[in-house]
Order: sequence, then C-alpha cells, then structure tokens
Amino acid sequence: MDSLLIYGSYGYTGRLIAREAVSRGGSPVVAGRNGRAVSRQADELGVEGRTFALTDGDEVAAHLRSFDAVLNCAGPFVNTVDPLVDACLESDTHYLDISGEFQAFERLRRRDDAAREAGITLLPGVGFDVVPTDCLAAFLHAQLPDATALSLGIKGGGGLSRGTARTLVEHLGDDGVVRRNGRLIKVPMAYRTREIDFGDGPEHAVTIPWGDVVTAAHSTGIDSIEVYAAAPSWATRALSAVDSLGWLLERRPVEAALKRLVDARLDGPDDAARSTGAATVWGEAVDEATGRRVRARLRTPEPYALTAEAAVSAAERVIDGGKRSRSRTRNRLPAGFQTPSSAFDSEFVLELAGTERELLEAPTESADPQRSTLESDD
Repeated sequence: MDSLLIYGSYGYTGRLIAREAVSRGGSPVVAGRNGRAVSRQADELGVEGRTFALTDGDEVAAHLRSFDAVLNCAGPFVNTVDPLVDACLESDTHYLDISGEFQAFERLRRRDDAAREAGITLLPGVGFDVVPTDCLAAFLHAQLPDATALSLGIKGGGGLSRGTARTLVEHLGDDGVVRRNGRLIKVPMAYRTREIDFGDGPEHAVTIPWGDVVTAAHSTGIDSIEVYAAAPSWATRALSAVDSLGWLLERRPVEAALKRLVDARLDGPDDAARSTGAATVWGEAVDEATGRRVRARLRTPEPYALTAEAAVSAAERVIDGGKRSRSRTRNRLPAGFQTPSSAFDSEFVLELAGTERELLEAPTESADPQRSTLESDD
C-alpha cells in the first residue's frame, strides 16, 4: 500500500492503523505536524515519514499529489477536514477519515458536487464510526425500502483513546442532534430514552449525536434518524446536568484543564482489551404509514480493533478501485461524498474479522402503526 498517506498517524488510533497497513505488506507514508513523533514512528515501522501542518494549502496539496488516497486520523475532524479536502480537490487525491463527528460529515456532504467534478471520493467514517452502523442501516433499508424512520443503538465496552477523549471535551456542552423530516434538529443531550435489547434483555439507552444522522440519511434516504447508546439510567441525569452547564464548559480555562487531565490519564485500550473486547449495534427501520418494521443486530470486535481493520480495508478498496476505474468502468469507485455502505455495500462490515449479523424481526404488518413506532420508548 505505497499509495496511501496516513495523516495524524502517531495518535493512538493512527498507530493501530499504520501497524495494520504494514502488517498486510503495505508501505504507507506516515505524516503529521509533530516531526519528532513522525520520525520515531517511521523508523519503527520502516516506512517513509513526512512532517507538515495543515496551515499552508499549497504545501499540503504538494505533499498529497503523489498519493492515490489520504487517510485522516487527526481529530478533532472539524478542524482538519476542510484543509485536507481542499488539498485533495487540488491534487486529485481520494479522502478517507475515521471521524465520528456529525459536523464533519455534514461539511463533507456539502463538498459532494466539487468532489464529483474533480473525480475523487470523499469517504469519511471508515472506523467504528460509522462502518457498523452505516452497514446495518443499509441492510435494514434493503429489507424495508419504504422505511421512513430509523433508530440505531450502540453498546461498546473498553476505554477511550486520548484523541477521542479530547474531542469529547471540546464538544462538552454542545447540543445533541437528531434528523427529523430530512433536517438536522438540535436537541438537549440525552433528550430521549428507550429500552433496547442488545442481546441480554432490554437495556436503558439515551440519544447521542452520532454521525449516522448524516451518513445513514445519505446511505438510505430515510428522513428521520435517531442514534442511541446504552447507558445506566443515572447517565441521563448526568448528561442533562452537563447540558445545563454548557456555559461553563465552553470557557477556555475549564476546557484546557480537562484536556490536561485527559493527557495525563488516558492513552487507550491495551492489547488485551482490544483482543477481548466487543461491541453490539442494534437497528430498527419503520414504515410509519403501515407500521411495518425490521430489526437486526450486529456484533463486532472491540471498537478500536475494528477501526484499524476497517480503515485499512477501506483504503485498500479505494486505492484499488481508483486504479481499476481507469480501465474498467464496472469497477469504478463512486466519486463524491460516500459512506462505507454506499462506496462498497452493506456486506462490507461482514468482511471484517469477528463480525456477525442477526436479523431479529423481518418486516411484518402491524395492526397499530403508532405502537410500532413508539414501542419500547420511555
């Protein structure tokens, strides 16, 4: 894989991805703005390293021009998406990232026309955010093409990487978000709860601002989407308290103090945790006019382990598809803004080690459409 540049490669998740790429026989170029970290990682992996920041667009484009694709691992992605995509458009380089930020997805969605005109693919969310949820959403939609509402739920164990935790700190105090009738609607954090069976009986879950409010809409065309995360009942009250303290959390000294705490305490799950951890994704699609619905579950490895495999697999496909598209149209990689399932298909996630999908309920007629939509809601 000598046609891939991994930007932000020396962070926790970037390191996992770079090692995965090398273990498959690839030679990715590792890159970022910290020259010492880049050099150390390049020497360790036996690959080329490049040091550059994202402040000079011409310089960034010059670095990308020799690559088929760049994989962005540098969050928060709302800060890195625009300069890298600008450079990709100028250098004819495909763009991938491991973002889970709906704001970043929305920015990329708005670059769709420009990417199509340039003939490049914008493929964000090729990690745990949002490969499993996006592929499950596409699977559900295929079972029930007339679905008008989609609910997704996530239950995952294990710890956070330093980068993920810092991103969460930056967004503390932000609103939640859902999709209603084709529009992104700001809502309070944990504004809605429901009981979801992730495999061991009903569990409390709360709404979260997951990227599928953008990506699943693109993949399925469904206009109303909510995403939930399993959480103890007390978490609803805690998240509501965080929401009410948004004015405080937005203050720079508080944010800086929390980030220092993150830097001192977190790195990410160790090898044992990644090898033994697991996650579950649940989904329900409903045709609100008829009450028909379909439900399914997806079991995956530990989220960071899945991210490393999924990101490298997606990059390989993008690079291979981009090369083959020059000679065989039927293998052409779709240009413009894509999601994992729209770039590949809903089965992409099942090609990753340790993933299993279970159809829980096939589409059936419901005598009470309202009950079908609201069942299990608190």
